[in-house]
Amino acid sequence: MLVIFSFVVLTQMALGNIDEFDCVDIYKQPAFQHPSLKHHKIPEKFTSNERFNRKIKYETNDQSCPKGTVAILRQRSETESLHLNTVDQFGQHFAAMDAFPAESIYRGAQAAISIHDLTLQENQYSKSQIWLENGPLGELNSIQVGWAVHPRVYGDSATRLTIYWTGDGFKKTGCYNTDCPGFIIVTRNPSIGSIFKQSSVYGENPVTFTPQVSQDLVSGNWALKVDDEIIGYWPHELFTHLNKGASRVRFGGNTFISPDGISPSMGNGHVPISDYRMSSSFFHVKLTNDKYLSIENETTIGVEDCECFKLMDREYTNATGKSFSFGGAGGLCGL
Repeated sequence: MLVIFSFVVLTQMALGNIDEFDCVDIYKQPAFQHPSLKHHKIPEKFTSNERFNRKIKYETNDQSCPKGTVAILRQRSETESLHLNTVDQFGQHFAAMDAFPAESIYRGAQAAISIHDLTLQENQYSKSQIWLENGPLGELNSIQVGWAVHPRVYGDSATRLTIYWTGDGFKKTGCYNTDCPGFIIVTRNPSIGSIFKQSSVYGENPVTFTPQVSQDLVSGNWALKVDDEIIGYWPHELFTHLNKGASRVRFGGNTFISPDGISPSMGNGHVPISDYRMSSSFFHVKLTNDKYLSIENETTIGVEDCECFKLMDREYTNATGKSFSFGGAGGLCGL
């Protein structure tokens, strides 16, 4: 891997957290070590004929890399590149909304997700994210994007932009961020793994970010946009079933217990109430159908797998769109 230069970012929201990003030639980044991507060419256009550019729109940090390079977060903790993240994994809990198409599939999903600070033990994690999946459990293709507090991956309890993927049901493929070959970054701005500068304050209007994942009609690649900037994409070569679109989309929270059986907080650590300023929420939840049309009022099914975490579906308004709140304090929530 050819490193052009490195820089450090001191994050204001998590004092003492220093992140190091390497500016790497765009074709020397970890993704291209994947055997199926040796001859892969980065497209000039993504979904809706949209060209990616080098303008800094989504500012998680204040620095960016030179033209022709991308920012890769230097791994701080000693973790394996492969991390199981299946719904059947021992110790996980969910509070989420599932969208199941009646006769078709989905080509994308997006939502504005409220950002929150949490403090976790080393072996716990807490996430608020979007899942796009297809295939039987043993061959599951899964794309996941949102924020996570994951000390085992990052070495701290900061809230960070986090992605994950697998192409074979979490067996031999898949990892967080760019810890293994797969996801291709195209932005020069530090993004994947970055700490959010701001987070929501209980009782005030929430601070949000809007991740959007869309499958390109021509290439089949799955592009990730955050707010107004294309961050990168998962090439179609990584998947089998997701190449046909997503058969299930999930929005919501996910936690993992520590060895003592204690589940961490989910969302903002509070059970949702009528005032969304005091809850963790998803706003303007949208799906892209098989005709590549955006839909906002698709039927969803709530998933609560324990008493610790709750869901609250909210009425549609112009201000919040299709929305729901979720979360809880955690504790002894069962296995």
